[in-house]
Amino acid sequence: MTSADQSERFRAPQPQAPGTELFNPDRLRVVARCWIAVAAIGYVVDLLGRTRVGLTDGIRSPFGDDFINYWSGAYLALHGRAAEVYDFVAFHDFETLVVGPHIDLYHYSYPPVLLLLTAPLALVPYVPALLVWLASTWYGFYRALKLAAGDNALLLSLAAPAMFINAIGGQNGALTAGVLGGGLLLVDRRPTLAGVLFGLLVYKPHLALMLPVAMIAGRRWRVVMAAAVTAVLLICASTIVFGPAVWAEYQHHVSVLRTAILEDGSGVWHRMVSVFVSARRLGGGVELSYAVQGVFALAAALVVGWSWLRDDPAPIRNALVVIGTCLATPYLQDYDLVIGAFAVVWLKNAQQHSQISAHWFNAGAAMVLLLPLMAASLANVSGLAFGPLFFIPPFILLGALSMEHRRAYSTILAR
Repeated sequence: MTSADQSERFRAPQPQAPGTELFNPDRLRVVARCWIAVAAIGYVVDLLGRTRVGLTDGIRSPFGDDFINYWSGAYLALHGRAAEVYDFVAFHDFETLVVGPHIDLYHYSYPPVLLLLTAPLALVPYVPALLVWLASTWYGFYRALKLAAGDNALLLSLAAPAMFINAIGGQNGALTAGVLGGGLLLVDRRPTLAGVLFGLLVYKPHLALMLPVAMIAGRRWRVVMAAAVTAVLLICASTIVFGPAVWAEYQHHVSVLRTAILEDGSGVWHRMVSVFVSARRLGGGVELSYAVQGVFALAAALVVGWSWLRDDPAPIRNALVVIGTCLATPYLQDYDLVIGAFAVVWLKNAQQHSQISAHWFNAGAAMVLLLPLMAASLANVSGLAFGPLFFIPPFILLGALSMEHRRAYSTILAR
């Protein structure tokens, strides 16, 4: 019996429990459309606010915010100046030539592989390139989400709060979500393509921590092989194009950023939602915080590995990979949570075949969706980082769902 068959025979769909009217689909669609309109207006206002002095707000932020890093890195790489990308002073000087001098010290924290992947951005001037970046990465995310959510994908892809946070920051959350979510959806349908997508995550490996656990436990060897070959080819290609010295410069660059941004918690700590940062904000030292993070990562790996080893229904095991990754990685920002839209869809799909109250699924989905919108505000008000408190309940729910499925499946086999 295939995992798809298991999912179909898991449980009969349950009627909506009394009191769940708050999550009425029609009402949620109205709320989503209103939010999209408000978010669009807010985004335009934010962009206009960053044109006060040249392409900056005249204080610290450029038009498109972090997109300045992606475009500048692509431009320098395309023009044979990749070494400047990992030189803080040279990179800052170039960025001020693009948007104006009134910006903070922005930096490029990604490996040379991303320079290779984003090089085409430099073929377009900066401002239109921002629109190309946001539109193309959103579209990839939407197309992947459509495989999971069907006709609901368009509304969800636009209304997910993390998508707004990602756009405001000019960030890569939609790209990462499309690659990771799309890969998970294709694991059993097109394993080689799934592996290629996973291999692309070599540009952001800390968000792929649960993939080796899941693919090896699930014995998806074609996926593993395709991912490994893709990653190696990208690393080799970037080394050939930019030279091996750039990788050494990148390693030094990242060690500096790890200390300044993650371990010291300066700058963007309020947008961090990882276990490590939560432990640091509670007063834990660097070593203790890494130890706590390690415990959560190990627990997540055990649950994810067990689910894939037993070949749970796809919605359960895929959602566990996503939420498990959020609990396992020490570096996780609010814009990275665009991938949460997939977890929400899988949670709701799993609900259709469960005896567990719909209240729990609705609450878990709401936690994943709303965290990006609430994380920074809660952190600034309290001085603490609450991210893990939003991930732990849905992760426990998924673990309980996995056990429920196993009991139901065992009962079917015993008949």
